[in-house]
Order: sequence, then structure tokens, then C-alpha cells
Amino acid sequence: MNWSLFWDLTVSGVTLGSVYALVALGYSMVYGILKLLNFAHGDVYMIGAFMGWFALHWLGGPVNPSAAAWLVVVLMFLFAMVACGGLGVVIERFAYRPLRNAPRIAPLISALGVSFFLQNSALLLFGASFRDYDTFHLIGGKTYNYKDIFLSVPQLLTIISAIALMIGLTLLVARTKIGKAMRATSFDREAASMMGIDVDRVIASTFFIGSALAGAAGVMFALVFGQIYHFMGFLAGLKGFTAAV
Repeated sequence: MNWSLFWDLTVSGVTLGSVYALVALGYSMVYGILKLLNFAHGDVYMIGAFMGWFALHWLGGPVNPSAAAWLVVVLMFLFAMVACGGLGVVIERFAYRPLRNAPRIAPLISALGVSFFLQNSALLLFGASFRDYDTFHLIGGKTYNYKDIFLSVPQLLTIISAIALMIGLTLLVARTKIGKAMRATSFDREAASMMGIDVDRVIASTFFIGSALAGAAGVMFALVFGQIYHFMGFLAGLKGFTAAV
């Protein structure tokens, strides 16, 4: 058996799994609160990748960044997460909230419409060609190895960042007031409202957090694989949905 190939595939699988796990968390959070399948979530992930690319080039590009590489990467993550979180709140406010008490097919159709809108908006704004993160010039080609196991810097960054975000989300849901409000709203929305919980605020916060995680996942994918395009959210959304189910 070729153990080198086995470990290469394992590392690649864990890296991609970390990305899809963050996408799946967004699906699960929204479904837990609203019992809604947010089919636009994969495209929020795509927007996150483009927001990271935009931040990278705003900071001077991968070859001659205006700050240290680690700071550029941190700012890329922050910009993508905040932008996608805000986008998630806007989507919830205008695409889902008016249909909250409508038949269940209505928000599903609205979600598909938002998905097509985001895909085609990215196509018009960024074009159909691939956009390059050029990770090699930004981070370098250094790898860490232990025997037959090799990890590139982007892979290691993705795995560690995903674990950190998952732990952070767990602590947020378990130990904060907004987390308790989320759990109460998920269990019984009407009872939570009667107990004084601002349900609209809780739902908006859920969309912000889930969409921010998708934005981070988009940047992670781009750092590892180096290229992004406007239709990349479809497959990621499908796999994230499968993982969530």
C-alpha cells in the first residue's frame, strides 16, 4: 500500500471536510431556527471567497502586499466574514422574513431566486473567468511534515481555523445570552417570543453567524486551491447540505 498517497488523500479530505463543515453549520443553524432550507447559503460562501479576493487586492495583492502576510490573511477573513454576515442579514430581512408564515414552498422558491441572483451578480461584477488568489506568493510554499504526512501552510491554516470557529460557535451557543435565545427560539419560537425574547433579532443574528462562517469557508477554500469563480457555491452548497442532513 502506498502510504504517502493515503496520507495525502487523508489530509486533502480533512481540509475539504473542514470547509464543508462550516458550510453545513450555516445550513443547520438556519434550519434549526426557522425549519427553512437556505439554498442560497452556498452562494454566500462564493461571495465570501470573492470578498477575500477583493480585500487581498485592496491590500496590494499577493506579490507585494502592503502589510505582513499574516495580517493580510486575517483581514481577508474578517472582511469576508463581516460582508457575508451582513449579506445574510439582508437576505433574511427581505427574502425570508416576509414569507415566514407563508406555505413552506414559498421561502424555498425565494431561496432559489436569491441563489440565482447572487450567482449572476457575481458573474456580472467579476466575469466568468477564474480569479487567482496566488497563495504561493502570499504565504509561500512551505510545508510541514511528519514521516509520510505533509501539510501545506494553507491546509494547516484551514484546519486550525475551522476547528477554532467550531469551538467558538459551540461556546457562543452554550454559554452566551444570544446562544440561549437561539436555543429557546429553536425549541419553541412562539413561547420564546412570549418570554420576552426578540425573535427577529435572534433570527437575524443566526443568519449573520451562519453566513459569516460560510464567508470564512470561502476564503479557506480559495487559500488552499488558489482559484475562485462565480459558480463555485453550487457544489459547496450541495455538499454542505448533504453534510447537514
